[in-house]
Amino acid sequence: MTYWDPIPTVRAIVGKPLPQWGPGRGPVRRDWSGPAGPSYHVWANRDWRSVPGPFYAVETDTCWTGRECAPTSVLYDDDGYGQEFVYRQPRTPREAYELICAGECEIYGAYGGDGDAHWTPGLVRDWWRDRYRVREWAVALDRTWSVSERADRREAAGGARAYVAHIDGELEGYLRGYLFRLQEGRTARPGETLPGL
Repeated sequence: MTYWDPIPTVRAIVGKPLPQWGPGRGPVRRDWSGPAGPSYHVWANRDWRSVPGPFYAVETDTCWTGRECAPTSVLYDDDGYGQEFVYRQPRTPREAYELICAGECEIYGAYGGDGDAHWTPGLVRDWWRDRYRVREWAVALDRTWSVSERADRREAAGGARAYVAHIDGELEGYLRGYLFRLQEGRTARPGETLPGL
């Protein structure tokens, strides 16, 4: 998998309804490529499980609406609060729209899309070196939530399994493409050598 830049898609939908929204639903309220808001939701406070990339969440509500909108991108912590974080960056316009929906449904506006301004190649490589901590957490979450009496936890356990599969599979290629984007300011062209992790 190579890196796909979701930011142009995100900016183009501002003021328009998301394709998955039915009639009568208003337009996208804000440009989700900017920082999380309000001001105390800063990138440095993002959840440690958040995968590198432009999107992140910081101290979200605990309503568990993120996976209803973006099951391929959002997961919940198990630290007693159930706050949302981004475990997979969008790879297609549809996935970008789903993540915008998660941001629109989250009552604090705690999603941001300016991660490119904060991630550095060194920070991405540090995260990748520490990925086993995240993987172990996701395996333990699946083990616990997959047998829960609560249907929402059993559903979220599927997200934990998807996160493990992402770490074990395409995430390395994605992050190498993302490193290229951070270093060169553009997406790699076919055949260009990607930096190592």
